[in-house]
Amino acid sequence: MRPGFIIVVCGLISLTLSPSHGQDAGVSGEQTFNNSCRTCHTVKDGDNRVGPNLHDIVGRKAGSVAKFPYSEAMKSSGIVWDESTLLRFIEDPEAVVSGNGMKPYTGVRSAEDRAKIVVFLKSPGK
Repeated sequence: MRPGFIIVVCGLISLTLSPSHGQDAGVSGEQTFNNSCRTCHTVKDGDNRVGPNLHDIVGRKAGSVAKFPYSEAMKSSGIVWDESTLLRFIEDPEAVVSGNGMKPYTGVRSAEDRAKIVVFLKSPGK
């Protein structure tokens, strides 16, 4: 066997076994969440940081986590977080809730990354 053939076969095996090929969107989503959101947010219930925790955010009224000092804009937005609203907010928070208090965060531009984050936020046992 030629050395080049072995490298190609090993590369194909690693691609086949790689979780980034759709086998586990939660891992990919968690990594994307960590890269884009974890500086200010966690998904652990009751663990508020610079931003409120995002535990069970889907179906929750915006501005409703106890003991978190939300902006008036967020508290009075009337939003109940669903997948569509989260996708738009993650893309451009200011366009969804003007004056939301998330400066200097300006959003995630990649539609794929936004979708991964929402899948992660919706996943049970995160």
